[in-house]
Amino acid sequence: MHVKLQSHTPDPEAFMAYVARVSNPANQSNPDHGRLLSYCIRHGHWSVFEHASMTLEIATTLDIATQILRHRSFCFQQLSRRYAGEEQVPVAWAMPQLRSPHPKDRQASLDTLPPHVVRHWQAKIQAQLDAAHDLYRQLLAAGIAKECARAVLPQATTTTLYMTGNCRSWIHYIALRSQPGTQAEHRAVALEAQAVFRMVFPTCGAVLDALDWAT
Repeated sequence: MHVKLQSHTPDPEAFMAYVARVSNPANQSNPDHGRLLSYCIRHGHWSVFEHASMTLEIATTLDIATQILRHRSFCFQQLSRRYAGEEQVPVAWAMPQLRSPHPKDRQASLDTLPPHVVRHWQAKIQAQLDAAHDLYRQLLAAGIAKECARAVLPQATTTTLYMTGNCRSWIHYIALRSQPGTQAEHRAVALEAQAVFRMVFPTCGAVLDALDWAT
């Protein structure tokens, strides 16, 4: 898994403050935007934060990508195995982490499985992944279209997507998906996105950190 910054609005916080001061033209170019953005966050004036955006490149597995794509306020572009075969983008896997279910919370899981149980089942998973990979290659070699052959690839297959959203969308995505109830693998993506957010939107990040991202 990795999360990497691809692009963002130039000087995004200054631009959001400039837009926010549209009703006060004489003060619109005021370089002191920290207090204004802090006030807007603390009082829920979220429309201000829709005027600057950033794009992240995210490498994850298909199952986590499916969760990410549910955040419909973002724009997405994802690697398609309909076009990219083994020669263009080699197929790779991420071995699933194995955890036990939480007794009361269906959205959580626990690292309580004995190591020998994890090793036993991950060995079986590896054999299944290898078999799927071999079958995928055989299908392509037999002249089966990539869009058909890809159906045998498991959810542990890695993929790459670009995720573009405005500052407001990123705030609410990170606030939601960085919580302990989020699946651990998805939470790791959100925490990496949070680290990038703090670099691109440092004032907003500091205010949100002080609020413990309670939006």
